[in-house]
Amino acid sequence: MAQALGEDLVQPPELQDDSSSLGSDSELSGPGPYRQADRYGFIGGSSAEPGPGHPPADLIRQREMKWVEMTLHWEKTMSRRYKKVKMQCRKGIPSALRARCWPLLCGAHVCQKNSPGTYQELAEAPGDPQWMETIGRDLHRQFPLHEMFVSPQGHGQQGLLQVLKAYTLYRPEQGYCQAQGPVAAVLLMHLPPEEAFWCLVQICEVYLPGYYGPHMEAVRLDAEVFMALLRRLLPHVHKHLQQVGVGPLLYLPEWFLCLFARSLPFPTVLRVWDAFLSEGAKVLFRVGLTLVRLALGTAEQRGACPGLLETLGALRAIPPAQLQEEAFMSQVHNVVLSERDLQREIKAQLAQLPDSVPGPLPRPQVRLAGAQAIFEAQQLAGARRGAKPEVPRIVVQPPEEPRPPRRKPQTRGKTFHGLLTRARGPPIEGPPRPQRSSTSFLDTRF
Repeated sequence: MAQALGEDLVQPPELQDDSSSLGSDSELSGPGPYRQADRYGFIGGSSAEPGPGHPPADLIRQREMKWVEMTLHWEKTMSRRYKKVKMQCRKGIPSALRARCWPLLCGAHVCQKNSPGTYQELAEAPGDPQWMETIGRDLHRQFPLHEMFVSPQGHGQQGLLQVLKAYTLYRPEQGYCQAQGPVAAVLLMHLPPEEAFWCLVQICEVYLPGYYGPHMEAVRLDAEVFMALLRRLLPHVHKHLQQVGVGPLLYLPEWFLCLFARSLPFPTVLRVWDAFLSEGAKVLFRVGLTLVRLALGTAEQRGACPGLLETLGALRAIPPAQLQEEAFMSQVHNVVLSERDLQREIKAQLAQLPDSVPGPLPRPQVRLAGAQAIFEAQQLAGARRGAKPEVPRIVVQPPEEPRPPRRKPQTRGKTFHGLLTRARGPPIEGPPRPQRSSTSFLDTRF
């Protein structure tokens, strides 16, 4: 199964027309103007200038300042303002800040902090000869028209070799998958080798667990989920694919395993990765559904693909004008597919898997749905790791001094005036009051 899926990742020569990710080494010996690199580093690429719909420079500067502010207070931002992070990722992370934001989104910075020196030990250790030979054969296939990976002895191919070798030593039970090459190469275009390694670990183990192992059990499950979503959202396309015999395993592994790195123009690939690292595998399904709709959405398009080869050719030859980053990502985010819908469909397809399927069963419950779930899981793990057992404290308080009992005033046989006099002190001396006579009013004589 793994070998069959791995062979599908290499496109036929007649379909390798995207200068952003494909090509051959022989094309590098062309004339001088062809060897000029675009703004992403691809020799002879068509991305020298921003495409239509690209935001102006002032807007890019504003977004850069927002990202700088959010990354300076990352824990507070993720705890209280994740919706803002998600919306900014959908708009696209500025190119100057992807190296800073990608490790934060996927949690690689926490992994690197918790395992200091691990990558250096793996990079210096000798690799498994079996995997080293396979990795060495694939190095020149990863973006051969990018200036980083042109020379076999350059820092690009050598860094890619070290990152992939380190992962085979870090997870020897999984080994090496051919689809990890393009993923690690895109990471190395933006990050140092150590950070790229930890980002690769997070993608393989947190975002897409079960994708890059020897059985690829999660790929089979997601293929069934994708067909179920097609049946619900694009019923005419689903019916056509069934009629011509195009199953999801004929085109979906190349899309999902490589995170569309070999299927879309490179500016669009970066936008897909921004959203994927923020929102998780849901983005892959949305992008796949958008590509199928663009290729086979109309009756005329389906009528022009009467057989299997024509249908696969249409899925792999979508006009580049329809894949421009701004317009394409707007369609992707408008796909009616929530995380709850995806989880419901995964549970339904998991229950329908036959018991006779070889290999381990998929475990979709270990997949985390994007940056927020990863952040919360790492916060919880850090709290458990840093928590110390509480020792009961015994506090001894000194005894209070006894107070004398309060005496009740003796008022028996005493007038109220006398009490007031004792309470207030001696009477105030003043002018003498006139003495009233004790003679009765009746005895007064006129």
